[in-house]
Amino acid sequence: MPGNKSSSSRERLKEILAILRKYQVVKGMTPQKLRGIFEDLGPTFIKFGQILSMRPDMLPTPYCRELSKLYDNVRPMSFGEAAKQVEHELGRPIGEIFSRFDRKPVGSASIAQVHSAVLKSGEKVVVKIRRPGIYAVMRRDVLLLHRVSGFMKIVGGTGNAIDFNQLIDEMWSAARQEMDFLNEADQAEKFRRLNSGIAYVKSPRVFRRYSTKGVLVMEYLGGIPIDNVRALEEEGYNRNEIGRKLTENYLKQIVDDGFFHADPHPGNLRILDGKIVWLDMGMMGRLTQRDQHLLRRAVIAAVQKDGHELCNLLLVFCNASEPEDRSRLFNDVENMLNRYETLDIGSMNMAKIRSDVLAVSNRNGLSMPRGFSMLGRGLVTLEGVVSHLSPDINILQVLVNHVSSSLLKELKPAEESKKLWLEIFRFGARFPRVPSQIAELLSLGIKGQGKVNVNLSGSEEPLRALDRMASRLAGAFVETGLLIASAILCSSDLPKGFWGIPAAGEAGFLISLALGALLFWSALRRG
Repeated sequence: MPGNKSSSSRERLKEILAILRKYQVVKGMTPQKLRGIFEDLGPTFIKFGQILSMRPDMLPTPYCRELSKLYDNVRPMSFGEAAKQVEHELGRPIGEIFSRFDRKPVGSASIAQVHSAVLKSGEKVVVKIRRPGIYAVMRRDVLLLHRVSGFMKIVGGTGNAIDFNQLIDEMWSAARQEMDFLNEADQAEKFRRLNSGIAYVKSPRVFRRYSTKGVLVMEYLGGIPIDNVRALEEEGYNRNEIGRKLTENYLKQIVDDGFFHADPHPGNLRILDGKIVWLDMGMMGRLTQRDQHLLRRAVIAAVQKDGHELCNLLLVFCNASEPEDRSRLFNDVENMLNRYETLDIGSMNMAKIRSDVLAVSNRNGLSMPRGFSMLGRGLVTLEGVVSHLSPDINILQVLVNHVSSSLLKELKPAEESKKLWLEIFRFGARFPRVPSQIAELLSLGIKGQGKVNVNLSGSEEPLRALDRMASRLAGAFVETGLLIASAILCSSDLPKGFWGIPAAGEAGFLISLALGALLFWSALRRG
């Protein structure tokens, strides 16, 4: 068996290298080439490309845009293979559970495929079936991906080094979660629970009795695809109303719930009986309460053009205590805000804002956490859906309104009043000490004992230059001292060395010669 695995890996590696040669990657990479490579290499690489498309903080935008075109149009399993997998997972013949099981799948993806069916109870369902052996296949491909990641280290001649190994690990982590259908069942039930109070939202319920890690049975929900504008109008739906409700609900998922659909493309959204139907809970984004609070603050800071607050929030979001150059980060944020100063919120779009924020982050060596990368992609995807459905609705304007109302709800007058009185009390308690502290400060100044601590932000390079200058100057003093000491030793009566002068003097001259050469080389190298 180990031999078979090794042989399989070698054959797969040859296949990967052959496809890389086919696309002539040694001559450079383009977005179209990368997408073609992933499509030719199959399910694992398609999934990798889909993950890559969500990381514009690590991959140039043209590549993300091209890779977002990757779809899971994978050759489906045969009906016999699918039925066998269902019976293996559920431990019973299909005929005992389903009164009807469609032979032709309604969809086929890299990890699973979906069939329509009817339970013995008469309920219409969809059955999601994991491909047998997919875990071992993807695990093998992930190991090989790590081995060939060097071929794609630099993409598109941009000079941006990309940590493909980190992205491969992220893809593998996401794929393992997707392969566990019980995890998706948990997410689907949590989504239904959080949105149960929204009258215009619907999502399929899970049939736990017939669900395992490899098979997921869910309620079938039909409806009109949300991008089928003509059909919606023929049914008498108001497109603006749908767009507004869809946007409000998605922002509620993000800002209020911290649990949002990470892939809100048209294939996962339908309209049924006046309700918005959300499908496929395999990929969900999560934000902690802290993240939700920071996001609200960031939106308000952006509206108020508060560059200092945005700069601080960006550092917190990116889990970085200090950027390489804080003053440059602040200037970049200010410049970004200035570009939007003459625009009203209604004329802005999420895609441009997301691109600008990521550009500032990359320029300052900051990397967005995965949750916020998924959030950014989700908002941009939804903006595309809404703009097609109802061009008059602006997601950013709705977001600002939603965040403002959320902040007002968070304010509790009684508690805020208590905090205010507490601060007044604390100030009152400290106030009697202020005159004596001022007197002490003046006394220190008169005596010349006052000290001022100054933090010169952005002065690191000049200080390094001064440090190098001081080091060279100290080296020159040492060189001079060695030469003088060696000359004095040469006139002494100490034992003679190789050149007929005292050996101590010879050693001193050799050391001073080496030190002088080192100083000269350092000066040349530094210009």
